[in-house]
Amino acid sequence: MPLPSIHQIIEHFQDSVYVIDPDTSRILWCNQAGYASLGYQKDEIINHSVLSLQKDMAGLPQWDDIAQVIHNSPDGYTFVGRHQHKNGDETAVEVVTTVLTENDQTYFLSVARDITRRMAYEQSLHTREDSVWFAINEASDGIWEWELDTDYVFFSPQLKKMLGYGPDEMAPHVDTWVRNVHPEDLDYVWSVLDNHLKGHRSRYEAQYRLRNRNGHYLWVHDRGKVSSRDDNGRPTRVVGMVHDITDHKTMQAQLEQLAHYDILTGVANRREGMRQVQAQLQAAKFNQTGACLLVVDFDNFKRINDLHGHQTGDDVLKQGAQLLAKGLNQNDCIYRWGGEEFVILLNGLSESAAEKRAEILHQRFAETDWQAHGIDALTLSIGISILGPHGHKLDELLKHADNAAYQAKDKGRNQTVIAPTPSKDDPTPAR
Repeated sequence: MPLPSIHQIIEHFQDSVYVIDPDTSRILWCNQAGYASLGYQKDEIINHSVLSLQKDMAGLPQWDDIAQVIHNSPDGYTFVGRHQHKNGDETAVEVVTTVLTENDQTYFLSVARDITRRMAYEQSLHTREDSVWFAINEASDGIWEWELDTDYVFFSPQLKKMLGYGPDEMAPHVDTWVRNVHPEDLDYVWSVLDNHLKGHRSRYEAQYRLRNRNGHYLWVHDRGKVSSRDDNGRPTRVVGMVHDITDHKTMQAQLEQLAHYDILTGVANRREGMRQVQAQLQAAKFNQTGACLLVVDFDNFKRINDLHGHQTGDDVLKQGAQLLAKGLNQNDCIYRWGGEEFVILLNGLSESAAEKRAEILHQRFAETDWQAHGIDALTLSIGISILGPHGHKLDELLKHADNAAYQAKDKGRNQTVIAPTPSKDDPTPAR
């Protein structure tokens, strides 16, 4: 099958093809698209200057300069401009011109492509990118972009505003961010980010504390991802967004407080306290450091409620709990067992040392001025059980300390009773 001639092929090009005289800018030949796309007949184009079609050239002097550039461009010269339609309309075109030599004669071969649709699409993309950027910026509390090679960091105005800075403040460098991360969080954050840069994580995501302009720390949820890499696959740019989650963290802390601590007194509630005490008992048994468990009961507390009301009773409970918790060591525990009863675990104390600590509590309550609550005094009945070789279980220690506290009340209150060390087969019943 014979192939179509080159002339036939070029005639059917969708792009306009022109052969131009480099010296005079005259059009010597063009294909059908070269004249029909602009509303002309062929004889209206041939031998006319290409300047009559091109809206962005201002005469032969400019043509001479461009012709010289074309002669010096072995890979061709690309020009983006506007062709004028016969009816006055304009068409955006991209023209690629190369030098053609035939029979010792030099010509310019120009191929012009209508890029009206492409330019409209690019404009649409640009507009859409602006819209997306705006939406992301507004949907988050801040956007950042880090160039790894230079450590330049773009901080969005929204992010600066979140931290209390003006639009022209915050040096655009990674050190600015590093200095504002809470020292206790920095190693963790940097480790998560480094794992993402090394490809161990699909994205970077961390919650940490970030210092604002006033020196206060905000809790933020920071997410990012590598957006570009070099020819060797190394990351060169990372982008991310930041959300202020301070309110969420505050509410979470409040919920945890409600779940683990007694609302009225502020000490651990029964469930959390038993968990803490059991853990400390296991550690004391393993380390053979010893421990003492105190059950503390406020004497005649029901009378305070009956005579002065429950609000006064609550105030007395709060102040009493503060006095009990005062001076406890890091490994000691206190929790409200119920009503006016509290449990205290003292780590590493002998029986005599525990008895002295109980005496300090009696003295502390005796020296407190309770007149603000309308009462003369508040005394304690304290029962103590000692962690023995067979008495490491919390329920056993509680049983013995509770019985001892009951005996202290039975003996006249405001005193301490130490329970016998539990034996392996302990028959002592709980009261």
